[in-house]
Amino acid sequence: MNITLYYNNSLQQPASIAGHCKGPATTPPNYIKTLSFNRLGGQFHVERPGARLSPGLARLAMACQASITPRTIASGMLSEARARQLLEPFGLSLSDRQLSQTLEYLDLLLRWNQKINLSGIRAPEECLSRHFGESFYIARWIKLEGRLLDIGSGAGFPGLALKIVYPQLAVTLLEPNAKKRAFLKEVARTLALEFAQVLPDRLEQYSREAGAASFDAATSRAVGNLSQLVPQAARCVQAGGRICLWATRTEAASLPRSFASFEWVEPINLPCSRDRVICIGVRKAAAQ
Repeated sequence: MNITLYYNNSLQQPASIAGHCKGPATTPPNYIKTLSFNRLGGQFHVERPGARLSPGLARLAMACQASITPRTIASGMLSEARARQLLEPFGLSLSDRQLSQTLEYLDLLLRWNQKINLSGIRAPEECLSRHFGESFYIARWIKLEGRLLDIGSGAGFPGLALKIVYPQLAVTLLEPNAKKRAFLKEVARTLALEFAQVLPDRLEQYSREAGAASFDAATSRAVGNLSQLVPQAARCVQAGGRICLWATRTEAASLPRSFASFEWVEPINLPCSRDRVICIGVRKAAAQ
């Protein structure tokens, strides 16, 4: 039987603990299916039922209510069942792997957020709903494929989170803040997300580069100043490509009048919100 300890420092690699497996269990309370231990971000997983733990680890199991069956994450102890319930208003049906990646991402976000300012939202349930649910919601309306440019990625919403829903999407994340870039790279590494590039460029600089206008879509969430962002993003998106903006209703109202290079669809209302919407514009072909 293998018992894995995930250290509270997310930059450390998991390490196996030997010597705790004593063979088949004969009596409770040492018999458990899954043990998750939440203390300073540490986490134990007992992967095979029917093993007898050493007395020390058995006491730890009892102290941490080891009889629970659903997989839980270290920060916030949010179960898979509760996570699915929170994402239900967004009409998504995530696979077990996608949900596991989402909870792993959430765990990293909550722990890193204690040291660097990634999000003003601290509660696990609100984090899951606001950041992940709202990012994933666009998948109900359009299919993203090819190359995606995420502008001002911050903690990775929506761009990096969308890699969970669209694994084959090639994502370029623009984030000037070095600490936030380190976080994005750690998430991509931990979740084994391929085709995820993290760059320090600002959009104004990046949009001037040769070959920038080769993206199939661009995304941005709550970065403000759309009067500058949209024209610069337009230089990065090819004809027929989309720009997707997570914005307020007030910001959405100005888009059709101000940015005629895109054909804008009706804003999509985000569940559980009165003011937040997703605006989608399709890049028009240049006039001949």
